[in-house]
Amino acid sequence: MPVKSVRFYTLALIVLDAVGILAAFTLAYILRVQFDARPLLNEVYANEFLQTFFILIPFWLLTFLSLGLYSPRVYEKRLTEYGKVAIGSFIGILIVIGYAFVIGEPVFPARLVAVYAIVIVFFVLIFGRELLRLARKILYRFQRGVQRVLIIGSTDTTVDIARRLSDTTKSGFHIVAIAGKSDKALDTIRYKSVDKALADIDTLDIDTIIQTSLFDEPERNLQIMSAAQTRHIGYSFIPGEPEFYSGKNQTDVFLGYPIISVYQTPLVGWGELLKRIFDLAAVIITSPIWLTIMLVIAMFQKLFDRGPVIFVSERLGRHGKVIGTYKFRTMKQEYSGKDAAQIFRSMGRKDLAKEYEKTRKITDDPRITTLGKFLRASSLDELPQLFNVIKGELSLVGPRPIIREEKSFYSHRAPLLFSVRPGITGLWQVSGRSDLSFAERVELELYYSQNWTFWLDIKILFKTISVVLFRKGAQ
Repeated sequence: MPVKSVRFYTLALIVLDAVGILAAFTLAYILRVQFDARPLLNEVYANEFLQTFFILIPFWLLTFLSLGLYSPRVYEKRLTEYGKVAIGSFIGILIVIGYAFVIGEPVFPARLVAVYAIVIVFFVLIFGRELLRLARKILYRFQRGVQRVLIIGSTDTTVDIARRLSDTTKSGFHIVAIAGKSDKALDTIRYKSVDKALADIDTLDIDTIIQTSLFDEPERNLQIMSAAQTRHIGYSFIPGEPEFYSGKNQTDVFLGYPIISVYQTPLVGWGELLKRIFDLAAVIITSPIWLTIMLVIAMFQKLFDRGPVIFVSERLGRHGKVIGTYKFRTMKQEYSGKDAAQIFRSMGRKDLAKEYEKTRKITDDPRITTLGKFLRASSLDELPQLFNVIKGELSLVGPRPIIREEKSFYSHRAPLLFSVRPGITGLWQVSGRSDLSFAERVELELYYSQNWTFWLDIKILFKTISVVLFRKGAQ
């Protein structure tokens, strides 16, 4: 399935499942209560019955999530999906029974309602998912949500893949161009040179690259992958020979061939959505606390220093986009926004200039105000960045947003760093903070980008609180 459609398809599945579960239990209730003359075991009114399932629906959805029903690896395979829906429906009924046991009150007016429900839920959910597939197919027909593909390769596999993807309404892919061997019957742009094809990626509005054969020179293969990563588009390698099959990356079977998908980060689809929802919820719930603290700091700032309270620093955000991050001003006003190394050299402090160029941090920075030293040591200077989180420019946890000058230090690895939203705190901040060298911080940030999990974020947030309280490694 096209990568750019995954997020919307997943959201649609979640909504349809929630509505389907509620509709199925409503129908089960009506069938037994309204169309069956036999007496009921329990007096459970319709509004009580529906309230119960409004409470339990999130637990059903979490069960489906744990079964992978919101992952393309499952919902793109009908038989696998049907089996998991059946398992999820059964577990869901057990959750309802367990809930009734915990609260000590009946949930179903009669046992037959549970029997009706487990059957109806399965068929309603399957119907909803098939309806969504049909809607997606119709959208593909109108070129909506379609992935524009560049295929690179000169094997028989290249031709076969191109032929089988050529029906866009079924595959969701539009083969725009092929660099290498191709079928003349296909209406695509043909390139003899891979370099020319890569140079035209932006012009052709390519969304993903599929490579079907490896070049003898490793640099050529890295060039192709780098072209995809730099533009933050999809890249997949489908080996034409079985010996290329590897378990190091995500592997699957695609059109009868083993496929290795190289993902820059797990923060796509469901992961990205979960992280964003958590960020907003955490910031909004805690807003009375941090807004009060910010107000107090602003008052002290005005009392001891007549300059601006907030300093806006230009940083590179997700996909390298320039964003303005908010911080309490901690530097003397005459130094704000100026190049640090040049300032230190003008002070006659070449030692500080060299230290900054090497580590991007200074042990005892003469530019900082007295209040600023406290704010930096306590990390309270970064509180205004919570507004960046609300705007969607930052996350609570993520790689540190870097300045333009630092981009060169990341070399070819910068695209990976920019593939995720930067954060207020991150892995390097809780692993030594300023005590780490710049190279070590880069490695930690890249590790986070490639190995993100929701629980890793939770762990980092708790460690951040500990690091701030004990002021370990802060500057």
